[in-house]
Parts: sequence; structure tokens; C-alpha cells
Amino acid sequence: MSLQRKKRFIAGAKCPKCHELDSLMLYKENDVEKIECVECGHKQSQVEESVAQATTQPQQVIGVFKP
Repeated sequence: MSLQRKKRFIAGAKCPKCHELDSLMLYKENDVEKIECVECGHKQSQVEESVAQATTQPQQVIGVFKP
């Protein structure tokens, strides 16, 4: 069984790598928005702000579990 991703082109957008106009497509994979250039294959991910903040904040250890 093949799962198809819904892909949409972003009108007027330029690829950050090859600078080709109207070549970027947007899709979601595992609830993460991603863009991909159909010309050069450049890929980029956009994580939600809450996830990005959680990964950049220092982690504190509350306790260590020893079985």
C-alpha cells in the first residue's frame, strides 16, 4: 500500500539554493512541514515553534532512576 503525500507548489517562491522561481513544493511528513525544490532537490524542514523552543532550552535532571 503506497501512501501519497499531498504536495502544493508555492507560487512566486525562489529556491534558496539554486534561486529557480516557482520550483518549490510544500508538503507535510510526520506533522512537519517540508519544502523541496523540484529543480535541484534542495530540502528544508519547518518545525513548530513550540518544538523548536523545547529543543533549544537547557534540560534539567530531576532524578535518576535506578532499578
